[in-house]
Amino acid sequence: MDYLLTEEQTMLQDLARQITEERIKPIRAQLDEEEIFPTEIIKDLAQADLCGVIIPEEYGGLGLGAMENCLVGEALATGCVGVATTFGASLLGSYPLLYYGTDAQKSRYLPRLAKGEALAAFCLTEPQAGSDAGAILTTAVKDGDSYVLNGTKQWITNAGEAEIYTVIALTDPAKGARGASALLVEKGDPGISFGKKEQKMGIRASVTREVILEDCRIPKDRLLSKEGMGFIITMKTLDMARPGVGASAVGLAQAALDEAAAFAKERQQFGTPIFSFQAVQHLLANMATKLEAARALVYSVARFIDTKPKDFSKASAMAKVFATDMAMEVTVDAVQVMGGHGYMREYPVEKMMRDAKILQIFEGTNQIMRNVIGLALNKEYSKKK
Repeated sequence: MDYLLTEEQTMLQDLARQITEERIKPIRAQLDEEEIFPTEIIKDLAQADLCGVIIPEEYGGLGLGAMENCLVGEALATGCVGVATTFGASLLGSYPLLYYGTDAQKSRYLPRLAKGEALAAFCLTEPQAGSDAGAILTTAVKDGDSYVLNGTKQWITNAGEAEIYTVIALTDPAKGARGASALLVEKGDPGISFGKKEQKMGIRASVTREVILEDCRIPKDRLLSKEGMGFIITMKTLDMARPGVGASAVGLAQAALDEAAAFAKERQQFGTPIFSFQAVQHLLANMATKLEAARALVYSVARFIDTKPKDFSKASAMAKVFATDMAMEVTVDAVQVMGGHGYMREYPVEKMMRDAKILQIFEGTNQIMRNVIGLALNKEYSKKK
């Protein structure tokens, strides 16, 4: 379908696709098998100015919006969701700074992020606080001109590789979630360390570790906005990021469909290509239809966000849940179309199926997304009475 992209959007998409074809696809199997962090690919993205897609021009970025971010993320995910996750997680860690940072904070960090000289990470989840983010225990205690942080953040993408960490911590534990704040921690700060590299089912090119804060002392001017704003910042950050996860799901599903269709044209059984069998055609038809529906929703939500609406939590959750459920279905069906071949590591759909699962889990599980949508609907229909 023609989504009426602007000339600038088409050029950006083509650039991301070129990097994917030339730099990601040839080594994606190696990145997965050997769990290699894609340092050189990030450098390629930086050289192409793609690390600064959403960063304002005054800080060295391209100053573009959610739609352009989704186009880039989708293109990268057609090559490797692990690489796309590394890229997207840095944006996730950058959103709090973009929307709540002071001019001084932005001037200090955003140019480095825009140039790809530094990556960011977002630190919310803890061992006992996953979907229940309000159960975090990490604290940030003011001590003179500093904050002292203590706690452990779990399953943090880019941990140990990123230079800049947005940490959600309790500055007033007595207030519970309302006592949470957002603070910027640098990799070289005293008291920050990282756990072992987690061994994951999929997205093995991305790095996931614990972030351990032990009497981690940072200047008080690293506070974002003001104390008590931590969960407002968190919700805004996740709302901004979720369409990007949907875009990764669309890119992944497109790649899986392409592989399955190409295989079906070549693979012969009973003297004819299996693409001629109605059973296979129906599988591919369902895959293509669900994919196009998800792409249309993701693009629509991204464009809606770029109009700067007051509230887009429901729309953002819809884009994430629909697209990621679709990607899981499409990758499973791609393996089915290819049969035994699809189950072998020699073929990329095996990796794609493993990669798809995490998209239903991180940045809010799809069950939590349905909660978000349901609560919004309840509120909307209450107003209509």
